[in-house]
Amino acid sequence: MTRVEQAKAGIITDEIKFAAQKEGLDPEQLRQHVADGSIVIVRNNLRTVEPLTLGTKTRIKINANIGTSSSLSDIEEELEKMRVSVKHGADAIMDLSTAGDLAAIRKALIEQCPVAIGTVPLYEMAVIARQNEKSILDLSADDMFEVIENHCKQGVDFLTLHCGVTRQSVERFKEVKRLAGATSRGGTIIMEWIHHNKKENPLYEQYDRLLDICAQYDVAVSLGDGFRPGALYDATDRVQIEELIILGDLVKKARNKNVGVFVEGPGHVPLHQVKANIEIQKTLCNNAPFYVLGPLVTDISPGYDHITAAIGGAVAGMAGADFLCYVTPAEHLRLPSIDDVRDGVIASRIAAHAADISRGHPKAIKWDHEISRAKIDLNWDKMLSLCVDPDKAQAYRKSLPSNDEALCSMCGEFCAIKRSKSVQ
Repeated sequence: MTRVEQAKAGIITDEIKFAAQKEGLDPEQLRQHVADGSIVIVRNNLRTVEPLTLGTKTRIKINANIGTSSSLSDIEEELEKMRVSVKHGADAIMDLSTAGDLAAIRKALIEQCPVAIGTVPLYEMAVIARQNEKSILDLSADDMFEVIENHCKQGVDFLTLHCGVTRQSVERFKEVKRLAGATSRGGTIIMEWIHHNKKENPLYEQYDRLLDICAQYDVAVSLGDGFRPGALYDATDRVQIEELIILGDLVKKARNKNVGVFVEGPGHVPLHQVKANIEIQKTLCNNAPFYVLGPLVTDISPGYDHITAAIGGAVAGMAGADFLCYVTPAEHLRLPSIDDVRDGVIASRIAAHAADISRGHPKAIKWDHEISRAKIDLNWDKMLSLCVDPDKAQAYRKSLPSNDEALCSMCGEFCAIKRSKSVQ
C-alpha cells in the first residue's frame, strides 16, 4: 500500500505520527489531509531519510537546486553544495545535472543526502540520446519510461514531469506570442518532441503507466509547469492557465491512483499578481500543494535574484504556496557557486519563515520571540546562535571595535536597550 492508500484506510502510521509532531499537527488531522491530497508526504520507500511534508497547515519548505552542466561537471562540488544547502536549512535537494555520469551523481547524492531528493528525468533522457548520437526528439515512449523507472529504482523521492504540455497547449503557445517564449528546459523538450513527432506527449497520453511506476516505489509526482512565464510580460497568460487546468485534472487522476502529487508554478510574476496565481492554482488543482520558483517579481535583478525571489516567495507563501524553490544570485547568469547556494537557501528560508508567521504556524513566531528576548537581555551568544545564519552574524560581531562587549558599535554608549531598562 502507498501512504495515500494507508491514509484513506484510516491507518495512522509511524511516519504520520513523526510528521505530525514535526509540524505541530494532530496525527488524525494530518492523516485526513494526506488522504484527501492537500498534504503530500514525500519519500521513496527505498530510503530511510526524514520525510518531506508539504501542504495545508504545514511549515513552508525550501528546495535547493544543484547539478552539473556542460560548462562545469564536478561531482565533489555538487556534493558540497548539497551539504551547504542542508546545513543552512534546505528541506529538499533537486539534482538537475545535465553532464557527466548522471546515474553515479544521483547514487552519491542519494547515499549522502539526509533530505528528500528530486530529479527531472527528461534531462537524463536528453543526455542518453546525445551519448547514443541520437536526438531526444527520436526517443520513444518506452525510452522515456525506462529512465523514469530507473530514477525510482535508484531511490529518488520525487520527480518533476511535464505531463501538462500537450498538443492542445502547444497550439495555444503558438497563439499567444510570448515575449520570452517558454523557459522550462523540460517543458521545451516535450513541446519540441510533440511538434517534431506530431504525436501526443507520452507522459500525458500514458499517465496511468507513469502513476503505476510511481506507486510501486511511493514516489511523489511534481507536475512541472512547462509554460511558466520567464518574463513579467508573459505572466498569467492563457497558455499558463490552460496548462494549469490540465494539471488540475492530472492531480485528480494521481489521487485516484493513490500517488502523492503536487504542482509546480511560476516563475516571473508581477508582485500584484502573485496572490492571484496562488489562488487560481489552489482552486483549479483542488488544494494540491503548490511548489513555486520564486516567484521573481521583477526582471531587472540578475546578480540579486535571490532577493527578488524572496520578495515573491514571502507573498506567495502568505497566499498559500507550500514549497519554495530557491533562486541564487547567479540565476540567469551562470551555474551557482557554493556561496551562491548558501545565499539562495538563506534568502528563501527568510521568505518562508516570514510567510509562516503570517499564516499563524504554531512554531514560527516562537523563534522570533526567543531571539528578541536574547536581544533585550544583551545575551549575544544566545542571540547569535538563533540567527538564520549564525556564522555570518558572528563574523560581524567579531569585527566589533568597541571594548565593551555588551554593546554594539552602532549605538555604543547610547544603547537604546540599556537606556530603556533604566526607565522600566
